[in-house]
Amino acid sequence: MTTGRDDLSRAQTVTVAAIEAAAPAVVEAREIVEAFHAMIRSRKTAALDNWLEWAGGSLIASFARGLARDRSAVLAAIDTAWSNAQAEGQITKLKLVKRQMYGRGKLDLLQARLIAGR
Repeated sequence: MTTGRDDLSRAQTVTVAAIEAAAPAVVEAREIVEAFHAMIRSRKTAALDNWLEWAGGSLIASFARGLARDRSAVLAAIDTAWSNAQAEGQITKLKLVKRQMYGRGKLDLLQARLIAGR
């Protein structure tokens, strides 16, 4: 659904064609997903309402309902260039180290592992 057709191998292209022939709803869902990607990349917030209406009657209706419930956050994500990816990456790293150390040490050992791991 998310891989571009140009990036598929010959065998994958044949498989996708067979699936699409058997399930036309998948073709529509793929078009909706591609439209969503285009909307995000081009930062067109005005297209969100039309997209939500289109996606609401498809295989990805539950995803569209989730976006509609948090519409203001979705609009902000499309419109702004801000991202919390760096912070999320650091939090994920901290949680991984913490899980690896479970039962082995206290805060001082955790701090030493995180600082040494840079």
